[in-house]
Amino acid sequence: MNTTTNVIGVWPGLHYRDGQAALKFLTEGLGFTVIASYAGVTDGSIAHAELAWPTGGGIMMGSADAKAEPDEFTALAERTQSVYLVHDDPDSLIGRAIGAGAVVVRGLEDTDYGSRGFTVRDPEGNLWSVGTYAGEISK
Repeated sequence: MNTTTNVIGVWPGLHYRDGQAALKFLTEGLGFTVIASYAGVTDGSIAHAELAWPTGGGIMMGSADAKAEPDEFTALAERTQSVYLVHDDPDSLIGRAIGAGAVVVRGLEDTDYGSRGFTVRDPEGNLWSVGTYAGEISK
């Protein structure tokens, strides 16, 4: 049975200490587009933001708010999070990510399963893997 639809049913959620810096990195460094962003209580914090990925899908993110009570979500800002992004041309994206402050964890390489890609660490330590492999579900 095929349960695939046009509705985006999975939205990775990330939490950052500095939401504004994260938005800048995600848009300028990786190429996300901000679809919605709602300010938190503290100046500069983000209660909720949605970012679209150029080939489909996206992420949701927020940032720590000094006036809010810490919870399971705000604790994520202190942990390493990881997301994989499908991109047709990772060679063209790695320099952009580095220019926006990313640190290369794994340089451009071809894998034995047919992908070409790389992994970088964003300014808050999260891992972003970018590759041409779109998964078996995409076939």
